[in-house]
Amino acid sequence: MKLLALDTSSEGCSAALWLDGRVTDRFELAPRGHTRLLMPMVRELLAEQQISPGELDALAFARGPGSFTGLRIATGVVQGLAWGLGIPVVPVSSLAAVALAAIENHALKDGDCVAVTFDARMGEVYWGAFRCEAGLPVLLDEERVCPPAALSLPLDTHAAWYGAGKGWTLQDQMPPELVERLTVIDDSLVPSAAQVAKLADQDMARGLSVPAEQAQPVYIRDEVTWKKLPGRA
Repeated sequence: MKLLALDTSSEGCSAALWLDGRVTDRFELAPRGHTRLLMPMVRELLAEQQISPGELDALAFARGPGSFTGLRIATGVVQGLAWGLGIPVVPVSSLAAVALAAIENHALKDGDCVAVTFDARMGEVYWGAFRCEAGLPVLLDEERVCPPAALSLPLDTHAAWYGAGKGWTLQDQMPPELVERLTVIDDSLVPSAAQVAKLADQDMARGLSVPAEQAQPVYIRDEVTWKKLPGRA
């Protein structure tokens, strides 16, 4: 399968090509450079691999949670490309992408767990808890947004827990018993299109793709809404 994945859900901007199990990508930390960088990354990847857009089987993007502005950029680009090419889209959780990065970077074993958190601003964090199964993150409970002081781990007291994501820079605001439960905390990890592509390949096989008009960001906060591109139902 030939799949193009995009991520602009955090300060990182990235694009990745999944070509039958092989990933090539572009990544740059550029908090205000997503619009400028994203399409040149896409063009470079396609040219480098000698792939035309019409050869792509699917698109994927980090659907959030994350930066509201960043999510709108990736969603708009993916909707436009998918609509023009007539191919499906796989929305992938930004939290799951970071969980996969933690699994890969820290050589987690099956049964190990990852608590991923992002700074959601306004005194809150985004949160997702995952278990490593066959080298992939499996969500243990619903993703949510809440104050750091309200965080808690799922009732799995025997697993080794790892922390991942920029939200752990706020660990001094979290319950001490939660922080003490973690074996390692890696607060440097941000979502990346390379992880999005790997997760999207699995989701495609499970039939979790959607048409262009259903490719929507997930903000988690109820008061934020997304307006579809003009003329789309």
